[in-house]
Amino acid sequence: MGGSGSQKVFAAVKSYSKRGQLLTRQDFQSLAEARDLDEMVTRLRSASAEYAAALADVPKPYTAQGIEAALRGRLAEVHHSISKASGGSKVLRAYYMKFPIWNLKIILKGKVLGKPQEEIEPLLNLRAEELVKQRDVVLKALVSKDLEEAVAGLSATAYGAEVAKAAALYAERGDLQVFDTYFDKAWVEQLSSGLRTSGERDMAKLVGMTIDFYNLMSVLRGKFWGLDEQAIGDLVVAPTASAPRDLLGSMASAATVRDALGELAGAPSSPYREMAAVQAESDMDAVSAFERAFESAVHARARASFTRMFSPATSVGITILTAFEVRNLASVAFAVEQGIPAQEAVPKLVLEE
Repeated sequence: MGGSGSQKVFAAVKSYSKRGQLLTRQDFQSLAEARDLDEMVTRLRSASAEYAAALADVPKPYTAQGIEAALRGRLAEVHHSISKASGGSKVLRAYYMKFPIWNLKIILKGKVLGKPQEEIEPLLNLRAEELVKQRDVVLKALVSKDLEEAVAGLSATAYGAEVAKAAALYAERGDLQVFDTYFDKAWVEQLSSGLRTSGERDMAKLVGMTIDFYNLMSVLRGKFWGLDEQAIGDLVVAPTASAPRDLLGSMASAATVRDALGELAGAPSSPYREMAAVQAESDMDAVSAFERAFESAVHARARASFTRMFSPATSVGITILTAFEVRNLASVAFAVEQGIPAQEAVPKLVLEE
């Protein structure tokens, strides 16, 4: 198992401390009511010393993307600290790999859109790669002249096979989200492997829910893209007992996206059946409603990990909660930049009810 007993207790204490520093719904409401990004940054600095430090070197004029990149750099430091405190948890190491994957997603989608390196680079934050001395893979992709060269450069990495599939499917379907899905597949495979080989059973519920979320969303996206059952099956990663292979298979073989959700809603033993019973005008709206319901459930499960003192699950819980917080802040920054009123922006955030 990753880490000694004393290390796990230390990691849990660190997680509880960080839990107490999370922003409140009222904080987000205040940030969303800012007149512009200058005012939002001023309010965020007042609300959090950590975010104040993270934003200190962000150049003006502020942009939502620049703010997000800086906040993700700070998030990488938080997650690295939690992972180190745990004494080498394979699960937490896998969660950390979301950072280089995030950057690679931005780079490859930028290459698809024909953006030059100098336009992509400000959107990245390589602090995570610096902390684990793995900048080379991301930088090689960044300096590649086009998508084809970027894909070829990643061929020898852990992401190579999935990136090649994403590029091929993009050429066929023209949907940028295929890069998100295939990179997420490579990441979830690492997460699943980390859980299986670590023996960190206390983390199983939270990690299993993350795996289920990926699998169920991938089946639904595969249906939305019009993939056949075999191609959808290729997206699935190590099914769990709460979203087993036979259920995923019946969803994949359903005639439509709505029918696939109906298979899940009608599965009597599924803990996700209620959130699948969505009412929506279109397939896209139905998938979005299910995704939001699932994310809210993951957030609630992460919060619930703190009901057991000194459980290693709290390390995963705070990893998830801090990631949601930065995503929420990025959404608020975008809303303020675009002049979207707080009453529209705040309900779209994933927050504690």
